[in-house]
Amino acid sequence: MKIALFSLFLLVCLACNQSSDKEAKSGAGNEKPLVLSTNSSAFNQSFAALLTAYLQLKDQLVAEQDSGIAQATRALILASDSLKISELKVEADLRQTAFSFSDGISSEAQGLFGENNLLSKRRSFQMISDQLHDLIRTVQYNQKTLYRFYCDKAFEDQGAYWISDQTGISNPYLPKTKEPCSVLKDTLSFSNN
Repeated sequence: MKIALFSLFLLVCLACNQSSDKEAKSGAGNEKPLVLSTNSSAFNQSFAALLTAYLQLKDQLVAEQDSGIAQATRALILASDSLKISELKVEADLRQTAFSFSDGISSEAQGLFGENNLLSKRRSFQMISDQLHDLIRTVQYNQKTLYRFYCDKAFEDQGAYWISDQTGISNPYLPKTKEPCSVLKDTLSFSNN
């Protein structure tokens, strides 16, 4: 019996040692582990398109380019209207909540598209940012780490939030101020690791 236990112990040690050697040789130990999503791949792709359009709009507001803002807003409307909410692997109540946020983003983006001045466009962007934050938290999008920033000086000290995929400062409300106005308020990371 002792010999059998010893043999089993020896086999386990050898197996562990071999897998460590393979990882070291292949460089697998340096790679990030795969993130398993709780949402379908169709939903994740549609959400990635929504996020890309939002980030482009943010960048165009920083650049203060009217044509770029219009183009990014059109992409945001299309992406929010095309979000595959039905592909969410959640209860019906959460699916309905996600739909209401997505619909709100689309409606506010349509309003932004019709605004004539940059201040009004930024106010609409603030509403979109708040709804996107709530949507991210509802669907627990885990394909990318996102950051929520706050500027207390936006809109004459009323303050406003926005979402970014980078930690660098890029304020869509006050892009040309001499002193940066950007505080990281939240890290949105729903990965399983």
